[in-house]
This record gives sequence, structure tokens and C-alpha cells, in this order.
Amino acid sequence: MPNIDVLDMAGKKVGEAELSESVFGIEPNTVVMHQMVVNYLANNRQGTQSALTRSEVSGGGKKPWKQKGTGHARQGSTRAPQWTHGGIVFAPKPRSYRFTVNKKVRRLAMKSAFSSKLKDSQLVVVDAVTVDNFSTKTIAAMLKAIGADNKALIVLDTADTKVVNSARNIPGVKTAQVNTLNVYDIMNADKLVIVKNAISKIEEVYA
Repeated sequence: MPNIDVLDMAGKKVGEAELSESVFGIEPNTVVMHQMVVNYLANNRQGTQSALTRSEVSGGGKKPWKQKGTGHARQGSTRAPQWTHGGIVFAPKPRSYRFTVNKKVRRLAMKSAFSSKLKDSQLVVVDAVTVDNFSTKTIAAMLKAIGADNKALIVLDTADTKVVNSARNIPGVKTAQVNTLNVYDIMNADKLVIVKNAISKIEEVYA
């Protein structure tokens, strides 16, 4: 089983944590991770784009000139797609881009994401993340001390409003709980910061 150092908020080592081989020690499957990132982005698309077809553009009811004898190409409407102010060919319409992914694929993608972060030394475990009051400065200092002061995802074991609100003003920093984790956020972060108590919950879900 892989081991990892546990740090405090000052960046000092306070112990070690033993990680599950089946969650943090597998060979990352980049194909399924990519599939889950595409799924996440597609499910977040609003799909509200819309344009008018030739039948929906106002005007154009009168034939612009007679069929024969003018020297022009024949035209039936000034709202045909080749005309300025005409309709759009195959105009986009509101639609849903959502699609589902097999449960086994989702689990494999999550385990691959965790293992990838550990393999690339982008996983940091802290014993606890606490703030007495709402303090962005405290969270920023902690991230700098543990070497995660760029883009970071902080995984909490329980919902902590003070920590969440303190971290949300820091550019590139996001917070999540075990039940809200997704492959996109994990791979998008330069450092994955996990509270020690959250590791057992992650292993309980994905092991």
C-alpha cells in the first residue's frame, strides 16, 4: 500500500497515512478519465443556442422577380439562406447535451484520477483544515505552506461553511466534499489537497 506524509496547516509533517492500493495505486486509465471530463462539460452546457431558419425569418413572402427573362438566377424568396438577412441552414436549436456514463466507468475514472495525482506527486494530505472565523488569509497561508498556492482543490470530510467561504475568494482554489468530487475538478487542479478524515470516506466509496 502506498504511504503519504500528513502535513499540518503550517506545512510540517505530523504523521503518515496509508492509502488503499485499489484507489490510489492503480495504473491511470486516461481514456475513461477523458470520457468523464467530456461528460462533465457536456452536462454543464446550457444548450440554449438558437437561430432562425428561412421559414422563421420575417418577410420574404413575395417572389423577388419573375421566374424567367431577367438574366438573374431564379429566386423564390429574399429570406433564402444565400441572401443577406436570410435564414440559417440547419439552424441550431435549444437542445440538451447530457449523456450518461456507465457506473463502472465512472468509478474507474475516479480511481484513475486519484492514482494519477499521487503518481505525479500532486496529492497533499493535511490532518485538518480549520478556521476560527471567515479568513481567506488563513487558507491562503496554508496553501502556500503546503506548496499548493496555484490551482488547488481542497477535499473536506464534512461541510464547513467557514472553510468554503474563506477559500472561494482565492483565484484557482475550489472546495469539495467526497460526494461532490468529479474527475474534471481533480484533473484541473495543480494540487489535490485532501483532509485526512476524507481519505477513509473516499476509500469506502471507491475501494
